[in-house]
Amino acid sequence: MPACSLAPRNASPAPRPLPDQWAALLLRLALGTMYIAHALFKILVLGWPGVIKLFSLTGMPEWMTYPAVAAELLGGLLLILGIGVRWVALALLPMLLGAIAFVHGAHGWIYTSPGGGWEYLAFLAVVSLALVCLGNGALSLAELFKAPAKGQWMATPAP
Repeated sequence: MPACSLAPRNASPAPRPLPDQWAALLLRLALGTMYIAHALFKILVLGWPGVIKLFSLTGMPEWMTYPAVAAELLGGLLLILGIGVRWVALALLPMLLGAIAFVHGAHGWIYTSPGGGWEYLAFLAVVSLALVCLGNGALSLAELFKAPAKGQWMATPAP
């Protein structure tokens, strides 16, 4: 099965190499932390009125402020915990690409440009795609609560 497939794996997949699992862990912790920090900046520093104004200034409908911030908070938490990492990274990708296309793209490459450029968002999109390929990685809650492979806990007859 291809490495970047979102399809469920068969009952006894070959374990991923340990460096891949740790790489996925580091990427998902970094991306999840970024999403949560970004959402908390909006709520705690800009405040809801400031965020709503920011969204309206960029041409986005004001009502989209709430689902966007909620997606950043919930998505970041799920990434950090390692729950549905492939799907979460894929689901948050349109938000990054939309921010590039509709908000930051016209302001140039560098994110510190007036109005903010798009290089940071592009980097986060690449990290998201890497997580779609790598999956949950090491120390994920999804692996902790995963059902055992078929036949793994079968009783064997006593001698």
